[in-house]
Amino acid sequence: MAKLISECPVCGNDLNITKLQCPCCGMELSNSFEISPFDKLGNDQYLFLTTFLKHRGNLKLLQEELNISYPYAKKKLTELLSALNLTQENDETFIKEDVNMQIQFESKESNRAGDIVRRKLMENGGRAIVTSISGNRYGIKADTDGQHILCNELPPIYTYDVFDVIVDLLKTQPNYRADKGSARGHRLGEAGCEENTVAGAILKKYFGKSAGESGVDPVFVLAAVLEWAGIAHNRRGYLELTVAYSEEL
Repeated sequence: MAKLISECPVCGNDLNITKLQCPCCGMELSNSFEISPFDKLGNDQYLFLTTFLKHRGNLKLLQEELNISYPYAKKKLTELLSALNLTQENDETFIKEDVNMQIQFESKESNRAGDIVRRKLMENGGRAIVTSISGNRYGIKADTDGQHILCNELPPIYTYDVFDVIVDLLKTQPNYRADKGSARGHRLGEAGCEENTVAGAILKKYFGKSAGESGVDPVFVLAAVLEWAGIAHNRRGYLELTVAYSEEL
């Protein structure tokens, strides 16, 4: 049986279903029947939906089966919800939630990168918008546990310690500068994801990965956060500590 066609192949407008027929007795019903939003899904969207349901909403398992990244999976999910008219009126850049501003933070004088980022977030009401090297804007938010930094583009697994890992690497490099590298399509130790790249350092020092293992690549957001905090310059292809921060080392 052919798949239901919801759009006119000539003009592209929505088609109407005007007749239903029973294949057993031949009985026919004539009317104007509404086409469900599910019937309008493309093949890729239908595959994403069925895979999402099969794994009961587990994005990690969905990513593994479809071989896609977390940001791409989130993007496809957003597009699917929009196609099904299930989106809510939230800010497209950052989904706002209550931030507990009663979190106790004792390291007010600390010069550690993670403490600076957390302190600036608290001073900014617990949330901020950062801009990537490509001009993309990302919402970041302090988690209510006081330990994690959240962003819609990243899985909720990053504590402020990840910024210490990045800056500790920069401190050891000539001119306080290191290539960003990439963990997308690369394993730790491979060209482009060496331990002296930002992506490689995160895999090894933050996630505890060994040579030959792979992982996610959050550098595009984390680099933007470090620049927003005044800790590092987010250059194309590399990160470099700011003069103001390096003078305090």
